[in-house]
Amino acid sequence: MWRNCGIKKSSCNDILILTPPLRSWDNCGTMSVRKGLSTLPRIIPIRDLKDTTAISQMCSEADEPVYITKNGYGDMVIMSMKVYEEKMFMTEVYSKLAEAEVEAKEGKVSDARGGLAALREKYGL
Repeated sequence: MWRNCGIKKSSCNDILILTPPLRSWDNCGTMSVRKGLSTLPRIIPIRDLKDTTAISQMCSEADEPVYITKNGYGDMVIMSMKVYEEKMFMTEVYSKLAEAEVEAKEGKVSDARGGLAALREKYGL
């Protein structure tokens, strides 16, 4: 897998980085896998937050959060409004599914045919 790897100097981190095949690098040394494969998280140092336009563009292009590091350790996570709303929606869906599973375990369920028959009778359908 690591055959034909290149070494690339990151413009933002001033370090040498081993570049595996099938991956691409943006101008800050953030690595992401080509479309169709799973993507690695975008991680940038906190000093790169000075360029707010580039950060905003990076967040809007990414379908996942961007991780910010301070002194080499995780410090913050930022994401676009679209990604945030999707994450909040999915959190709500998972919460409702968990609630439904608890109700099913407690026996608070009804037969689908019986439920439909009750609705038809209630609304005269």
